[in-house]
Amino acid sequence: MIPVVPESYTHVLAEFDCLDPLLSALRLDSGRIKCTCLSVSRKWLALGTSAGGLHLIERDGWKQKLILTHKEGSITQVACCPHDDDFIAVTTSQGVVVVWELLLERRGRPERASVSWEHRGQTVTSLCWDTAALRVFAGDVVGKVSCVRAGSSKHGKGSAFVIFPVQTITTVDSRVVQLGYTDGHLVVSSLSRCYLCDTEREKFWRVGNKERDGEFGACFLPLGQRGQAAGPPPLLYCARPGSRIWEASFTGEVLSTHQFKQLLACPPLPLISYKSEPHYNPEQTSPQSLPFPRLHQFGEQNLLTWTDSAIYVFIPHSGQVLLWTEVKGIIEVAVFRNELFCLHGDGRLSHLSLVSPERCVERLIKKENWTLAATVTCMFQHAVMTSRARKSLPIDRLEQLKVQLNSASQQQLIGQLEEVINKLEPLDSACSSRRSSISSHGSFNVLDCGIYRVISRRGSQSDEDTNSLANQSMLEEERLKEFNFTEEEHGENDVQSVRGESDRPDLGLQFLPLSFRPKPPRVALQAVRDSVSNFVKKTTEKINTLQMNTDLWPRPDLREGVQGEVTAPATPLPHEVDHDVNLEKTSSESELQELRVATQKAISQIQDPMVLLDPVCLREVLRDWALILETVLGPDHIRPREIENGATREEEKTLEEEEVMPSMSCCVVIQPESSLATDQDESSTLTEKEDLRESIPCSTAPVRVAFPPLANPVELVQLFSPKPLPNDLNADLSQLACLYLDLGCPGGWRDERGGMESICVFLRRYFFLLDQERVRKMCMLKYSEQPEVLKAYVACMLEFTQASKVVEVIQKGDLLKSLRSLQEIQPWNAPLLLSHMYRLYEKHGEVAVRAFPQFYPTILPSDIMAMALPGHFLPYLDNLVQSRAEQQRKSFLGSLLQPDTLRQDWLELALSRDAPQKADTLTPDGQPRWRSHFFSWGYGRLLSLLIRLPADLTSKQKMLEMCRTHGYWMGFLYLCRELQRRLEAFDVICRLDDMTLLEEEDGIVPQSLDEWVLLLQLSQQISSSISDEAPPSAAPPTSSTIISTTNGSCLGKPQGNSTDNGSADLSNSSTDWSVRVSPENIILRLMRVFGPDQALAALQESGVQVDLSPRSTLVCDLLRMAEKRQRALIQTMLERCDRFMWSQHA
Repeated sequence: MIPVVPESYTHVLAEFDCLDPLLSALRLDSGRIKCTCLSVSRKWLALGTSAGGLHLIERDGWKQKLILTHKEGSITQVACCPHDDDFIAVTTSQGVVVVWELLLERRGRPERASVSWEHRGQTVTSLCWDTAALRVFAGDVVGKVSCVRAGSSKHGKGSAFVIFPVQTITTVDSRVVQLGYTDGHLVVSSLSRCYLCDTEREKFWRVGNKERDGEFGACFLPLGQRGQAAGPPPLLYCARPGSRIWEASFTGEVLSTHQFKQLLACPPLPLISYKSEPHYNPEQTSPQSLPFPRLHQFGEQNLLTWTDSAIYVFIPHSGQVLLWTEVKGIIEVAVFRNELFCLHGDGRLSHLSLVSPERCVERLIKKENWTLAATVTCMFQHAVMTSRARKSLPIDRLEQLKVQLNSASQQQLIGQLEEVINKLEPLDSACSSRRSSISSHGSFNVLDCGIYRVISRRGSQSDEDTNSLANQSMLEEERLKEFNFTEEEHGENDVQSVRGESDRPDLGLQFLPLSFRPKPPRVALQAVRDSVSNFVKKTTEKINTLQMNTDLWPRPDLREGVQGEVTAPATPLPHEVDHDVNLEKTSSESELQELRVATQKAISQIQDPMVLLDPVCLREVLRDWALILETVLGPDHIRPREIENGATREEEKTLEEEEVMPSMSCCVVIQPESSLATDQDESSTLTEKEDLRESIPCSTAPVRVAFPPLANPVELVQLFSPKPLPNDLNADLSQLACLYLDLGCPGGWRDERGGMESICVFLRRYFFLLDQERVRKMCMLKYSEQPEVLKAYVACMLEFTQASKVVEVIQKGDLLKSLRSLQEIQPWNAPLLLSHMYRLYEKHGEVAVRAFPQFYPTILPSDIMAMALPGHFLPYLDNLVQSRAEQQRKSFLGSLLQPDTLRQDWLELALSRDAPQKADTLTPDGQPRWRSHFFSWGYGRLLSLLIRLPADLTSKQKMLEMCRTHGYWMGFLYLCRELQRRLEAFDVICRLDDMTLLEEEDGIVPQSLDEWVLLLQLSQQISSSISDEAPPSAAPPTSSTIISTTNGSCLGKPQGNSTDNGSADLSNSSTDWSVRVSPENIILRLMRVFGPDQALAALQESGVQVDLSPRSTLVCDLLRMAEKRQRALIQTMLERCDRFMWSQHA
């Protein structure tokens, strides 16, 4: 049972938009770069980052317009100019204040209009713009407040070159918490008190006499309406400890103190968000003593403040709490009128709006979020039941909302919503206003396109008005049978219906007496059809029965590929129509009864274990059932006897051409992709398809939309049942149809093209019976080797979702809007979401695939792998893995490897994409090329994770061979260590000629004297070949200067233009003899490990000739001396310990 919110609450905070795709596109959702601050204006949403970048996003469409970079450190504060969208101010971590002029009107590059170093070395804590002039106020942690002026190129050529001095206004006693400005007065809120400054007369006042200790905000709040030219001076509000707020005059005199501690002893209102279901707990009441760190004007006369766990909105003029809502993890807030942008500690960004409950329900209905809309309606009954709410929530709209709910799982919610609808004012209520009476009677209605419709009301209340709606509805019903709406008019209505609420006109009573201009007949009928939905519901069965009569529909001739002219048939007499309808109804009922009997028989046979466990018997049962299904629900041009007798393809084609058109009342035929159609043919086909969608109710209308099939040029996708099916029969048919498809459609429409033909044909013909999610899993598991089945399934899903509003957004080509629209349809349905993702991929390619990880786990990597090209799938997989925390990536990647054979496929893909040339890593004889392990691998992190995952012996051997083939030597060395193939690893290390591979974490360290001797012998054998390939004094034989990383991946930069430290280090190391795997260096490393004497003795026993250079001889002597001193030191320590123990014993 949903609790009811008290009537005192008139507003809610609602989240309608999802900004996660925006952050993902800006790469601000990763752990490397984070959003640090934000600001909002009428045009811009500005986001500062930890990398010193300022992203300017245009709020109209959420498109990124500019990126402003700063070398002075990360962005700490940002403020958009409230009166000029061409200016924006930022501060950096080094204390620099920069004012930017964007120059968008002149299409120029943004310029720094002013730069201030007044706060160098200090952190700026607050920014504030002058409300009239191009002047910015800044306050820092030491209490200094400065003013920065900016010149504008709009005022003349010379004004932009004038250097305005930076003015220090004052220095307060402690850190500046918040700044505010209006009408020449600046308020400075510090940790201890508030100060009011008249910037024109340079006078200062302290607000109040009592000090405080902590972060407390302050702001101005005007008394008049927004945009008023003259009015009373604004009031100043300063936060105080204990949930108190001072109200002060424009001169700093404290007028009153507002106590909100006891007023906050009320339960929090839930946040209305698509992410979670709202919950209201009326028992959660306790006083709250809080410090308000910031104060902002919110709306016209509201005051907003927030903590890290909640948002509070007050009405200070009346001393009331408008609402408070729990929102976790807030670190900063930006406000523009009734909109609120919150930056959270985890990097998320949320967009909240302050709206009335009825307005919230209206917007949720527009977004088709039915469950949330119904929940809000029941929770805020007091606001929905008022006559004022009829402007935005007519009764028919609430009835439509109830119909959209799931009667099986949401029965309790439907019952509570019915109670709310019953409590609304009755149609003839005398207490309701004239406007609400008109709206509730249905004579006054607001269409989704914004048109006001008044039926038979010309300023009088005559008795004829009572029957006006019924008479008008009958006329509309007759006209609907004679006219079809064109696709162009339907598209215009769709565009109008999805307009924002700002485009909708005011629903005032002043529109009622206006006379409406005559509209074109088809546009008028479209509006009429939308408005009389309640009346049409009563006659749905009769209309459906008439529409199913194929004699009432035109039959264009498609023989020999020519589309004939559509002629209207002669209208039959009423009694003839009724007689035909009755005959058809009787025939349909008998066929459905036959299908029901066959279905129950098949189910009972399948429940027998002897049949269920015998594939032959199971196929025989389903084959018999499929024949009955084809007879009752199959296309009209298919005959059971032809299926049984196996008629030839030529005979079937002839029958299709002759008899396919009697079913054109519920079909649309399209030519194959190879055929060329004229513009006239295409427009007529589209017009016919739109007419069918508009005129036939979706619950029972048979619609087969156009799709070019794989084999049969006239095979259609059937989205709806050609006959009304009871729910129980539909459920049984769905189970048998999925089982029949899972078994490969035994005994289906097979021909010489193979068995997949029957599967694709069955999938198209009976798509309305199949479970979409179950078929998707079949395509991924059972039919993974038959891509034509997946193509047929995707084609069906694309046509099934063609009428969705998301398709319109995708077709406009805006990727961010498309991703946001997909976020708004949560909870996600995997088949529907996958069909939209196919459209996005077709529209945007690899760019769209990179954004698909946000839809995991609803959409799995196997779905993307079947959708995208191999080169596009790899960035998706890399982004998906990197989106997890570093300690979870390895286990997460392992969970994706189902089946395990994907490991080799993905490894091969990562080794072949964005990888160095094989000629750079391998010699002609297949050996490692000198220092080739320093090359950069584009997917090195993914490669490292794939290789390090647990695997069996065979898989590791295959991966080892793949790494050798492609020259990925860091992975090869790791696998050699795992497989204990140390001899091959030492051979590769000697050829790579890098001693660091014998000591790093990813390297292989010899564990015994025998391995050291073996390593020395290998080095002596191949040192000559390495020297011939690359002399010691030469640079690496590559075109890149590369910096190695510990995980096996590398970062590369051009050698000729590189001047960074990494390149210098590498150039030095390439000529450093100590990093080369030479016999001398191996002997020195052996001496360090085992000591000079033991190492030389072992080498002499092995017959290895030792020829040390003078430098190596000196190192050997030093090692002996160090070893002797170490032994002497140990001996001395042992003797002292021995004497101490004996003394203690004595």
